[in-house]
Order: sequence, then C-alpha cells, then structure tokens
Amino acid sequence: MTPTAPPAWKVGLIVTIGILAVSASAIFIRLAFQISGETGFGFSLVLSASRLTIAALLFAPAWRNVGIPGAWKRGWRFSVGAGIFLALHFACWITSLSYTSIAASTALVTTNPVWMALLSWLWFKEKPGRQLTLGIAIALLGSLLVGLGGAGTSGAALNPALGNVLALVGSWAVTLYFLLGREAQRCGLDISGHAVLTYTTAALVLLPLPLLLGSKYTGYPPLVYLCIALIGLFPQAIGHTSLNWAVRWVSPTLVTLTILAEPVGSSILGLLIFREDPGAIVWIGAAIILGGVAIAALSQRSLKQAGE
Repeated sequence: MTPTAPPAWKVGLIVTIGILAVSASAIFIRLAFQISGETGFGFSLVLSASRLTIAALLFAPAWRNVGIPGAWKRGWRFSVGAGIFLALHFACWITSLSYTSIAASTALVTTNPVWMALLSWLWFKEKPGRQLTLGIAIALLGSLLVGLGGAGTSGAALNPALGNVLALVGSWAVTLYFLLGREAQRCGLDISGHAVLTYTTAALVLLPLPLLLGSKYTGYPPLVYLCIALIGLFPQAIGHTSLNWAVRWVSPTLVTLTILAEPVGSSILGLLIFREDPGAIVWIGAAIILGGVAIAALSQRSLKQAGE
C-alpha cells in the first residue's frame, strides 16, 4: 500500500524544524572546540562519530523491523551507502570549522543543490537549462570570493584555504547522502529504518578513526560532552531526520534549497556569540552563493512543474 502524501503545511513545518535544528550545529561544534582546547582532524572525528552514535542509539528501536522482508531488503543498500557519504561529510565539514570561519564553512557546505543538479545531468542525463547553468556559474563565483576573503579572517580560522576545500568536499558528500536517502525511501523503507541504518553505518565508519589518529573519547571537560549530546539530539536526530523525511515527498533540490537558511542563521549566531566577523568579502561571497544556488534550485522546480 502506497503511503498517502502529507499535507503541504506538515511538510513545511517539519522542514522548518529541521532547518532550525541544523542551524545550531556549527555553534555547538565551535563551542566544543573552544572548551576542549582541541583542534584538527582527530577531535573533529570524535565529534562526528559521537553525534552519529547518539543519533543511532535514539533510533535503535527501528532495528526490530530489520527482519521484515520487502522494503528492508530493497532499500538497505541505499541507506548503507548514504551512511558512508554522511561519514565523509561530517569528517570533512566539522574539520573545516577548525580552519575557516563559520560563514565561509556553512556557505560552502550548503552549495549542494548545485552539485545535485550536476549529478542529475551526469547520472540521469537531465541536461541543465540556461537558468540552471547561470545559477551554477553565480554560485561558483561566490565560492571563489569566499575562498579569497577567508584568507584574511581572524580568530579561529587557522588555514582558510584548507577549511574551504574541506567544506566543499563535505558538500559533495552530503549531496550523495540525500540522493541515496531518497532512493532508500522510494524502495519503501520508512524514515526510522533509513535513519537507523544510515546513522549506524556512519558511526561504525568513523568510530575507530580517532583512536588510529591518537585522539581519545574520554577525558574532556563535562561541557564538551554536553555539546556532543546537543549536537546528536538537535542537528542530527531532529534536523537531519526531518530533512531526510522531506526528500521522500518533495524534490531533493527544493529541500536543499531550504538548507540555504543554515549559513545565514549560523553566521549571525557566530557573530553574536563569538564576535566572529569574517569580513566583507566573505559576506558578499556568501550572499552571491545563496543567490546562485537559489536560481539553480528554482530552475529544477520549474522543470518539474513543466513536466506535470
């Protein structure tokens, strides 16, 4: 039996809740870095693996349905693949926050609607139209400005060029994460089943890596573990799961378009909490990225409506 599509207001409400939840992610992560006094890849992996482990445990009851044939048998491969790319996304993006500004990192990591459109062209032979091409060009120009402007950022930005590259890789990975998540749910896997498979896979991929790099999971101040718990509960379990639920009912490109509210909220919070002003060039570049990605995503919406 095919599930009935939810009303538009419900989709909008859940997406809004998801965006509000993920917007706090960069702030909690930066707080964890500052409280712990740690920087670099090892501690970033501790945060990534821990948030995913918490989310996987929250959805653990869904494992009761693993033996049910049908949707699980058809969709589990897509969910596991999504988990691998989610692990890559967090490893790269969380590390980027220790090298570049919140504004630069979140603006670059949310360019995924552009990459989603490009993947649709390469994989599904959906050639981009003129409006989509224009949006991609504008967004890439904004990315260039962010990269150039980040070189002058003060404060926690230790290596803006490296941080910006890591944020872009994180964007490519999360694009594949959303696409595979859509396919898993199209196979009939419900959101709790997809979430527990994806988060568990991502956690298992990341959990050993901090230890191999000489980092540890214990010995940090209590406030660090509070930050980790908040990241696992709000941005991950609530935020990501809400957005993954939404891609079943609306275009993934449109869902990723709504994620463009994240860098705005994160950057404002970064300015208020950390007094972190990345500079005029980064702000201008971020605005150009948002405009370009909006044009690209809206062109996909127009194509969808034209085909209906």
